[in-house]
Amino acid sequence: MADTAPLIPAYGGSSLADLPRALLAALGPSPDGLSSAEPGPIRVEPARAVCVLLIDGLGAEALRAHADAAPFLSQGMRPVTGAPPLTAGFPATTVTSLCSLGTGLTPGEHGMMGVSLAVPDTGLLFNALRWSLPDGAAMDPRVWQPAPTVFERARDAGVRAAYVAPGEFAGTGLTEAVYRGVRHLAAATVDERVERAREALREPPAYVTVYYGDLDAAGHETGWGSEEWLRRLATADRLAERLAGALPDGCALYVTADHGMVNAGEKLDVEGDPALRHGVALLGGEARARHVYAEEGAAADVLTAWRERLAGQAWVVSREEAVEAGWFGPAVRAEWVKRIGDVLAVPYTGLALVAPRAHAREAAFAGYHGSMTAAEQYVPLLEASTR
Repeated sequence: MADTAPLIPAYGGSSLADLPRALLAALGPSPDGLSSAEPGPIRVEPARAVCVLLIDGLGAEALRAHADAAPFLSQGMRPVTGAPPLTAGFPATTVTSLCSLGTGLTPGEHGMMGVSLAVPDTGLLFNALRWSLPDGAAMDPRVWQPAPTVFERARDAGVRAAYVAPGEFAGTGLTEAVYRGVRHLAAATVDERVERAREALREPPAYVTVYYGDLDAAGHETGWGSEEWLRRLATADRLAERLAGALPDGCALYVTADHGMVNAGEKLDVEGDPALRHGVALLGGEARARHVYAEEGAAADVLTAWRERLAGQAWVVSREEAVEAGWFGPAVRAEWVKRIGDVLAVPYTGLALVAPRAHAREAAFAGYHGSMTAAEQYVPLLEASTR
């Protein structure tokens, strides 16, 4: 049965934006207020060093459905005691979630509110995943995302922050926007990731993030639950087990994800539908969280057309309605408001709103994410430690 109301992320309580404060608080108080004297709902025990394994695309519902393929994640680790279910944030997509984890801010505060957003007053769309503009111009990561990262603040407070991920990520715009302040430790294989993390954790106090992206890639290409997806899940499970076994004394491992995923049951070509194209200047976002930018004076007509066309399949709201409802957090910074589409279209059935001419590869995907359904919003928060 389809959702009838959006699962608005639990900002200020149990969203990914709230997780860094809790994990860094485990390392002790810091002089710059990095750790709050008033802990939130996510509470963890003190540790000499903390390792976060971020498994891209691992929704909590998907993990429960395939617990047998991930025995360590399902049985060898434990949910964080007393923590409420963890929500990704809106949209439930990598660039937004990584920035929430990297800044401790809501999407409305850090401004990375989707994969592809309008650059206000330019007529251009900026793709934050590829870090590219259509005219080839450069985007300064500190301009698009100027907030200090938790890694910069941790470094300044004497905590050693490290990021274990493929070497090709180093120096990219997205990495500079969300991981400023870390020491990038290049690693591709499970063995390399475990060894790099082990080295970093030996120098407490340390805050180490290990990234695994292959599960998300398999979900997009072949769908979550597919044979390839299950194979990648088994690899992620092995990585978690190895990391737990490599923890020095007094350290903790936490496993979470940036979003879940759904398999497309239906695809709608929004570029080829006259009712949906009329009055549209730019089409941003992604297939499960569309930012629709209207031509001047056409926003009301576009909102009406999209609502009528997608009735019973998607939540379709105006920019103002999305902000008022708290989709991006309790508030959106004034500078970021025009990055949001005049209209937002967010499917809650298995619908994917594809644009095959502009984004042929995305249109061919089997699995998608971005919306505010339970399958896309809920992510695991699991713990193992040597405390």
